[in-house]
Parts: sequence; structure tokens; C-alpha cells
Amino acid sequence: MKLSLCSLAAIVLGLLAGCSVLPKAESPDIYRLPQTALPRAQASPVNWSLRVDTPQAARMVDSSRINVLPQGDVVSVYKGARWSDNGPTLLRNRVIDAFRDDGRIGALSSDDSSLQADYALAGDLRAFQSEYQGSQPVVVIRFDARLVQNNGLRIIATRRFEVSQPVSGTAVPQVVAAFGQASDQLASQLVAWTMQQPLQAHPQVN
Repeated sequence: MKLSLCSLAAIVLGLLAGCSVLPKAESPDIYRLPQTALPRAQASPVNWSLRVDTPQAARMVDSSRINVLPQGDVVSVYKGARWSDNGPTLLRNRVIDAFRDDGRIGALSSDDSSLQADYALAGDLRAFQSEYQGSQPVVVIRFDARLVQNNGLRIIATRRFEVSQPVSGTAVPQVVAAFGQASDQLASQLVAWTMQQPLQAHPQVN
């Protein structure tokens, strides 16, 4: 039996209507990295400039997913949650804000710009994750820092920074809050370490 055009159209419309009742994928919650302003330094401003570069990182770290190691070397993520940017960029921006809070470096930039600077703070972000220690998660940030003199590309100093911050619970907002606290600690340590180096302004080579 042949279907009329009207009947065929009704069947197609019915199929389309049926497709519309399929469950839609839920959008993940997007989290910014929380931060607390650092106290302003009482020392005099310096006469040299600094560029803060985005850290290098492995694929697992260079991601907007919120990583968790539930057991041993097993890597997982918090479902339904993401960072507003990838981990290295979040940490770089936090460090820049820490230097601005400190106030001693007026000529401050990032690798997003093409500005020249006397020194560059670079490095490798080795860990940016929560790890379960027993039944409780702990946020771990591990950063191998390099302070480089741009005029000649000479490494001035290197140091590994590692911060562990216990989480007050297991919910994602509590984990995010611990990431913010750990990042604050790491940024404060990086500022103090950088400002302890015997740095001075250098003429730029054209």
C-alpha cells in the first residue's frame, strides 16, 4: 500500500518529535582558580623587568580537566567540572597577580605579549592535581622553576617548588578551594625566591 504525501510527512514529523525527547548532555560546571591577594612589599621597587612564561607541561596537566589520582598511578578526572583555562595558564596568571600584589616589579608582562624583558620566569609544571592519601584528597602542585636572563639566554637560578594542600572534603567545590590555597602558597614562594636573586637591569640587544 502506497503512503500518501500527507501520511509520509506525518511519520517524518513524528520521528523528529521523538528525537527531541532524548536527554541532552549536561554542560560542565566551569571553575576559576580561587586566589587571595598577597600583602604589598615594603621594599623599594626594582629597576629590572620580568616576563612570566606559561609553564611547559605534559598532556595530562596541560588540560582544563580537574585531575585526580584516586589510587596509585591511576589518573581520573572530576566529572561535570572543568577549569576556566588549562592548568599551566591558570598558574601563570596566578603568579603574575602575585607579583602585581607584591608591587616591586613595575615592568611585568607575560608570554602572551611580544614585550622584551630583562628576565623570564619559566619552568615545567609537573603536577597540578588532587591525590588521595587514604580516604582524603590532597591537592599537589609541583613546579620546576627557571629564572632566565633574556640578554644571552643564561639560566640565573633553578628550584623545584612543591605544595601539598589537604582538602576539607571530597566535593568538587572543596577541591577547587584547596587548589586556590595551594596556588597562593606556590605563587608567594615564587615571588620571594625571585626577589632574593641578585638581579639588575640589562640593555636590550636589538
